Amino acid sequence: MDKVFIDGLEIETIIGIYDWEREVKQVVRLDLQMAWDNRPAAQSEDIEKALNYKAVCDRLSDFIATSEFLLVETMAENVADILMKEFNVPWLQLKLTKPTAIPQASGVGVMIERGVQ
Repeated sequence: MDKVFIDGLEIETIIGIYDWEREVKQVVRLDLQMAWDNRPAAQSEDIEKALNYKAVCDRLSDFIATSEFLLVETMAENVADILMKEFNVPWLQLKLTKPTAIPQASGVGVMIERGVQ
């Protein structure tokens, strides 16, 4: 199976359950792997047959920047839903990190896998 990946997509947003987190924007970082058959795009060199990672990044950046989730779990599920419904991604693995949430850690968050591989 082919995969399209996006590593380290960083977006500022309101995220968290604590009062201070509701008042300041924090960076979230997304690492994505998405199943995609790359052969049709490779054979035709037609971007319409590819999983356009710029379009994915733009859509997720717009969505996350304007959202105000309490939990990273909820954000991750919403991101997966967008990718599967709007971009027809059949399978994905998403790592969603809050790099500054815990000072003693380089990042905390969730990793989810959705769809059929």
